[in-house]
Amino acid sequence: MLSRVVQLEEGKEIAFTNGRTVLNKAFPLKLILLFGLFLAFSFAFFFISVSTIKYYGINSVVTSVTSSFVPCHEKPNDLDKWIKPSMVLMHNMSDEELLWRASFMPKRKKYPFNRVPKIAFMFLTMGPLPLSPLWERLLKGHEEHYSIYIHSQVSSSANFPPSSVFYRRHIPSQVAEWGRMTMCDAERRLLANALLDISNEWFILLSESCIPLFNFTTIYEYISKSKHSFMGSFDDPSAYGRGRYHPNMAPEVSLDQWRKGSQWFEVNREVAVSIIKDTLYYPKFKEFCTPACYVDEHYFPTMLTIEKPAALANRSLTWVDWSRGGAHPATFGDQDINEEFFTRILKGDNCTYNGRYTSMCSLFARKFSPSALEPLINIAPKILSF
Repeated sequence: MLSRVVQLEEGKEIAFTNGRTVLNKAFPLKLILLFGLFLAFSFAFFFISVSTIKYYGINSVVTSVTSSFVPCHEKPNDLDKWIKPSMVLMHNMSDEELLWRASFMPKRKKYPFNRVPKIAFMFLTMGPLPLSPLWERLLKGHEEHYSIYIHSQVSSSANFPPSSVFYRRHIPSQVAEWGRMTMCDAERRLLANALLDISNEWFILLSESCIPLFNFTTIYEYISKSKHSFMGSFDDPSAYGRGRYHPNMAPEVSLDQWRKGSQWFEVNREVAVSIIKDTLYYPKFKEFCTPACYVDEHYFPTMLTIEKPAALANRSLTWVDWSRGGAHPATFGDQDINEEFFTRILKGDNCTYNGRYTSMCSLFARKFSPSALEPLINIAPKILSF
């Protein structure tokens, strides 16, 4: 086989073998040119980088490089949205939406977290809370065992400082008229908002004229150990009881099921849910129990006597004085506050508690005027033990 080599300039040779031409590159010029371009580009990049750092500062450059980094965080616990109440009580839910949402109730009795049962103090007021300093004293130091809700008909109710237990505890409120269904609407609104906090186990309805009669520990123990909810419910055969019954309440409510009781109640969580989820009795009472049938005295006692009779103690925890006659109980001012007055309240009744007789029947009392605040504050350590 013939082979020949032709010597060319620049060190290149062309070899001919079997008719095919092969180019040998001892020092390829193109490779050298590419290497030179790479070095030039590297020097240019280095120069630009140094100039940028000098002009903008190294922190800005590092930040711009690392700003796209997304740190890996632990996933939030989805259970928290169910067990941690919102710090803001105001919301845009309608009553229908609120009652529906609040009617959710766990079917399992055991909670998968450390639940501390709380008392929800629900204040249904016409305006400010003039006796709030007394309540502040009662609740001090017991923050884990209570919550507060205020339904006020006056938007300009007293503004409490951030240190107050009443600070930002107003719920979305509407006008509540005495003796009309709007009053029961307000009470159900309070219950529903309080039910949104899964830790609330007991619910007490109070007014701006109510006061506590014992210290917080005594109140908490009394309520938490009770086997019943304290809703007054009795059959009144007079014109002020059965005389208010309307035949059109049947068949949902018959005359022999008609009951009367004080609107100031304490109920547990199960009974509270029964109240706010009701759609069977509510329309009947709204249409046929209008003045002189005062619906706030009949709706809850009648409905619960039908639905949950064994759950009720058939008495209220709030003491009132009807001895002076009239449509409203007596109001007490500064001249009424003394030891004899409280002796009459605290030891003047007999009732049953978990099936046993006791003279400790009331935990709260009403009605007290703003003028009673100062003497109440003075007498509380000695008489009320707080």
